[in-house]
Amino acid sequence: MVTRSTVALATTANTARLFVAALAFTAAYVGASAYDTAASAPARTVTPPARTAAGAAPAPPVARPGTVRLGPPAVEAGCVSTHEAAAVAVNPTPGRTAFYTWRLTRWTPRTGTWRTHLVSHGGFAAAERTITWNPTITGSAGRYRVELAVTGAATVSSPRFQVTC
Repeated sequence: MVTRSTVALATTANTARLFVAALAFTAAYVGASAYDTAASAPARTVTPPARTAAGAAPAPPVARPGTVRLGPPAVEAGCVSTHEAAAVAVNPTPGRTAFYTWRLTRWTPRTGTWRTHLVSHGGFAAAERTITWNPTITGSAGRYRVELAVTGAATVSSPRFQVTC
């Protein structure tokens, strides 16, 4: 009697471990596949919105197909600013999921390169979708730009902008 219970418990424990391992592997595979396929985006122009004559900030950015827009930053206490980027992402293969990646990159004068500062991933299954991203920069003055990469298309970069504290 004791032997059967011990064998049953050992089998159940092994089954549970195998199930958890299979779930972990599947999650890692799906995540890696999504990340690898989000390496490019449609060519887009990026235009910051103009301010009104009174100096008031315009409404949030409205993107059209073929453009990426940056809204005015929301500056908070200290050296904290939240920026808004908007784009109409076009799915190059309608009927399939299009993955995209937003990147906030920072200019590094020492190396003369743009280095990734923040990243956000997403996806959609429509022919096109308006997507927005609101990266927050905290205590890090410098020159930045926003990049959008959509599956199966070229990467797009915004104009660079300066963050000061």
